Amino acid sequence: MPNDASAPLSFPAALLPPLLRAIAERGYTVPTPVQSEAIPAILQGRDVLVSAQTGSGKTAAFSLPLLQQLMQSPGAARSQAGKRVYGLVLVPTRELATQVGEAIVRLAQYLPLRPKVAVVFGGVSINPQMMNLRGGAHIVVATPGRLLDLIDHNALSLADVGTLVLDEADRMLDLGFGDELQRVLALLPPQRQTLLFSATFPPAIEALAGTLLREPLRIEVTAAMQAAPDIRQRAIEVDPGRRTQLLRHLVQTEKWDRVLAFVATKHAAEIVADKLRKAGIEAEPFHGELSQGKRTQVLQDFRIKAVQVVVATDVAARGIDIAQLPVVVNYDLPRSAVDYTHRIGRTGRAGMGGLAVSFVSATTEAHMRLIEKRHQMKVTREQVAGFEPVETLPPNPMDPGATGGVKGRRPSKKDKLRAAQG
Repeated sequence: MPNDASAPLSFPAALLPPLLRAIAERGYTVPTPVQSEAIPAILQGRDVLVSAQTGSGKTAAFSLPLLQQLMQSPGAARSQAGKRVYGLVLVPTRELATQVGEAIVRLAQYLPLRPKVAVVFGGVSINPQMMNLRGGAHIVVATPGRLLDLIDHNALSLADVGTLVLDEADRMLDLGFGDELQRVLALLPPQRQTLLFSATFPPAIEALAGTLLREPLRIEVTAAMQAAPDIRQRAIEVDPGRRTQLLRHLVQTEKWDRVLAFVATKHAAEIVADKLRKAGIEAEPFHGELSQGKRTQVLQDFRIKAVQVVVATDVAARGIDIAQLPVVVNYDLPRSAVDYTHRIGRTGRAGMGGLAVSFVSATTEAHMRLIEKRHQMKVTREQVAGFEPVETLPPNPMDPGATGGVKGRRPSKKDKLRAAQG
């Protein structure tokens, strides 16, 4: 979007002037499809059920009306007495909680009465969060587990919540927050507005929506409706055991200053990052077992380019929002086509161009084809000189022409582990 704060806005005129000013300052002159449909409905007090992918603008779609309703609520914006919470945003990960909290604060910066926004998540000491909640908070952005911990410590009450937002609800259930979510819902007042955002709608999400929402407006933002991000995709054929060497080669020869590389496991993240460091590349792993302090430091170093490569697992990387991230690498292919979209969506954001590279081997070629089929696309395979693959698929024992393999030629478990670690 053009960065012109004086450009005429086509956001709903019903939004307060201070909110429109904050939007314009961020260079947003035209609302995204999800914002065009959701904002007016939320301002009218309706429940909404939104299907939208990463990069659709959903954070602003619920943050803007949430802030406006807070300002227009009698006494809410002027009171911080007790342990009241007026707006609750539930998210699946620490990084997404931080990202959403920062976005709400930025959008609220010109409001005459600045709301108090508390961001709470696990993995860090609970005491500073309890101190911050003294006097209440207008809006709380939280992961379910830490929110329940704070409630158990009598640090806040959900009795006054007027609006509940479930962001990335499908991922919340994927991560096993179903029981915690039900406990939180039982503590909320029955008369409230509920906004549910999810990239996918498996049966569990449909069932959840059916119990939570009242005559909701259903908004489905397809990929075709969204402005297509400028992401160039490449698929490089390479044997599994040479992926780390190829990654190092590409970083150095193509002069990538920042790379987010996705791997399948925490162990792989540690191994690949360590090998890159030994090769003289500043690299750090990023996964769920790191302390919150370490995760925050890695992201900060990545933003200021003190770290060149972050090797991350899918769960940890949810919510990562690095401005002008040029390259994403699928070191391991994602398990699903949806995860592929989330991964490559880390680059090519806010109108910037980006590059997404996938490493493909003989054993993962079929999975890459499935991803292409689901996305109705075709990424041309290429090879890099010096890294041409030599491995082929082992004989299929179900093939009538196969001999069942020759003893000693099939890779052992140790060989497979070495290959997976690159």
